[in-house]
Amino acid sequence: DKTVVKLLQGESIVSFIKGVDRLLYLVVILWLLIVYLDLVLSFFPWTFAAAASLYELIIGPLKTFGTAFTEYLPNLFFLATIIVVTVYILRTIKFFFSRVESKAITIKGFYSDWSTPTFQLVRIIVIVFAVVAAFPYIPGSSSPAFKGISIFMGVIISLGSTSAVANIIAGLVLTYMRPFMVGDHVKVGETVGMVTERRLLSTRIQTPKNEMVAIPNVYLVGNHIINYSYMSKEKGLLLHTAVSIGYNAPWRVVHDLLISAALDTAYILKQPKPFVLQTSLEDFYIRYELNAATDHPESRPQIYSELHQNIQDRFAGAGVEIVSPHYRQIRGGGADAIPDVSGGEER
Repeated sequence: DKTVVKLLQGESIVSFIKGVDRLLYLVVILWLLIVYLDLVLSFFPWTFAAAASLYELIIGPLKTFGTAFTEYLPNLFFLATIIVVTVYILRTIKFFFSRVESKAITIKGFYSDWSTPTFQLVRIIVIVFAVVAAFPYIPGSSSPAFKGISIFMGVIISLGSTSAVANIIAGLVLTYMRPFMVGDHVKVGETVGMVTERRLLSTRIQTPKNEMVAIPNVYLVGNHIINYSYMSKEKGLLLHTAVSIGYNAPWRVVHDLLISAALDTAYILKQPKPFVLQTSLEDFYIRYELNAATDHPESRPQIYSELHQNIQDRFAGAGVEIVSPHYRQIRGGGADAIPDVSGGEER
């Protein structure tokens, strides 16, 4: 660790020793000065009382500190025991969940990616129980000042962490719901992209335009999440696009043209084979929907673009007009309304 390395450098050690040396020097000088004053004042009858008061002023706090330390010594041993036991319990729990994460230990119905968040949750519970058990044995815990500070800090945390706690709980809900994993391509609201990071308070999504969007976990829990990657490796993600073709074109020809355009598109799977659905019979055209599977959900924009290009080429080559969504053309024999680029009047 860089911090540890920097701390253990020679210059840091020398600076630390010099600081301790200065502190000890000041303490010794102050102590000798007080002893000297007490001794000098005790030589004279009229300052003897002052010397005694000075002695009590110095020795009194030390006696009080020593007595309090002696009385709290059993409590300190109890606190040390709680700390040691808690540390070893946490190490044991961490070792267990690390083995679960590496799949060396398998638990039915428990996914390996749950290991880290579950460990964090269990660690918080163990630490809270340890603090509750140790609180009565902390020196000064029963004093009014300590209780006042505790209440004040509790109120501040309660008022300032409402949204944070809600996001943390939402993050835990998302973890155990498993609606997506890091690397999945999802759609949340109007945001579409790849999940790059899941944090305690938010989730980061990178859009196809390389925009990094941080979405609070509360928003994710309260909205629909579309996961494009969940089934893409097993059955393929179905991409679909629609065209409107007039009644004069045979539907079998239209089906063949659409399927041919899909099979010539990169990242479109041959199996399952693309298929066409006739979704509606409108007044002037028939609506055809092409469905084709892909196992590259991250390339959806590029696949759609190439697929539309292939559809245009296939229909143009076959002489079939695409009248989607509406197409009207009236020609009365007049000239095109195109400006003359040579500077003359319209032709």
